[in-house]
Amino acid sequence: MSFRLPNGSTVFLASTYGAVKTITAITNANPAVVTAAGHGLTDGDYVEVTSGWLGLNGRIFRVDNTTSGTFELEGQNTTDTSRFPAGAGTGSFREITAQVAVSQITDVATTGGDQQFLTFGFLEENDDRQIPTTRSPQTITFTVADDPTQSFVPVAEAADQARTPIGVFLNLPDGSDILYNGYLSFSETPTLARNNLMTRTMTFSLSGRPVRYNV
Repeated sequence: MSFRLPNGSTVFLASTYGAVKTITAITNANPAVVTAAGHGLTDGDYVEVTSGWLGLNGRIFRVDNTTSGTFELEGQNTTDTSRFPAGAGTGSFREITAQVAVSQITDVATTGGDQQFLTFGFLEENDDRQIPTTRSPQTITFTVADDPTQSFVPVAEAADQARTPIGVFLNLPDGSDILYNGYLSFSETPTLARNNLMTRTMTFSLSGRPVRYNV
């Protein structure tokens, strides 16, 4: 059993991406092994994956055990062929080659990710039943001090305008990492409440489940 505080956590945005490269195969294994000729990756790099497997599609992974033509998606188990049909995981990836720190965060809020249920009952029953269906979409909102000089601001504004997913990295004080990928909305007008900090909000609508790497 352990306890922790978030104090000292840092957040980064993916600021630069490499060229899109083709994935010709992904194994049903734990961890999954990706075949991609000339991938140019080394252990510890981060990649955004586009895959025929929806369980991988639009998510960010750390790379491990690289060879000249393969690499592992660290921690990703694809042995369940009902979720990851054999041979259907091909697609592409792009490396995240640079990140920029999001500084002066005053608050973080998360919503969504709740399990949804189908509620039903049979004619002869007096009690309803429920079975799990899908999870609700997840959203993370970072409130930041309004400071146009910060280097992350143009990156966030560009992502807002582009309406394409951008990677977000949450580094916890113990060295653990949580990786997100999603659509960013960045408020244009700061809050204007007397005797309070002027702030802006960065809202990330996640395109896939987070990936967590514990120390």
